[in-house]
Amino acid sequence: MWDNTNPIKFKEKHGYEIKGFWYPRVTSILSIKSKPALYRYYAELENYQEAERIMNLSADEGTRVHEAIEAILTGESPTVTNDIQPSITAFKKFLDTHDISVDPEWVEHRVVNLNDRYAGTLDALALIDGRFGIMDIKTSQGIYRDYNLQTAAYYPPLLEQFRNLQTRWILRVDQDQRCMLCGANRRLKGGREKIRAPYPSNGINHKTCDHEWGDLEGIVQLKEFPYWQDDFQAFLGAKKLWEWEHSPLLRKIGYL
Repeated sequence: MWDNTNPIKFKEKHGYEIKGFWYPRVTSILSIKSKPALYRYYAELENYQEAERIMNLSADEGTRVHEAIEAILTGESPTVTNDIQPSITAFKKFLDTHDISVDPEWVEHRVVNLNDRYAGTLDALALIDGRFGIMDIKTSQGIYRDYNLQTAAYYPPLLEQFRNLQTRWILRVDQDQRCMLCGANRRLKGGREKIRAPYPSNGINHKTCDHEWGDLEGIVQLKEFPYWQDDFQAFLGAKKLWEWEHSPLLRKIGYL
């Protein structure tokens, strides 16, 4: 769907003004891609308003976890509320066994690709166990393939500045509860209960179990994605489609 807002609002919503030039935002470009899981999420709830309420609560929780992790990585001691404490405790324990260093100047840092004309905000450049690369922080219930498009978009402009750039990581931080009887997992992000069957299956039907939930426990997962070139080509394809979708306004503002 074309964005029918005026050009000024469109520019504010979808991009950055940098040194007198406007660049579309990486996350806005990637919004063009279909998201089947998001459609299922809306279908499972009673109405659109309820879905938006839960999503806003989830986003707030995720933002607070994200900010606390960045603060810890830059040597600060953030104040953490009880609802996200398990996630932060797990992350601190994770740091005891993983050597992660970041430069505070490259946390939440604006990245601009002048050649392909887009910009985005990098979570961090990190040195992890001796390897230097892009680190993106997520608070989702899994690491999804779509995330690689975002980190790939940052790679070419950063490679021009850092010839020793080697790789990319997704750092996922989350929390859930485990049933002491059937082994199922319960996630309560945004106030919405989501129960998943245990994996691997233990033969107990989690749908009929009278669950006995344990304490909330944090989850930390770090996954490396060193090969970025194909993901970058896919990002450029999404960018081309996004430009086509919004071409009337992009022409008005002089981008096309």
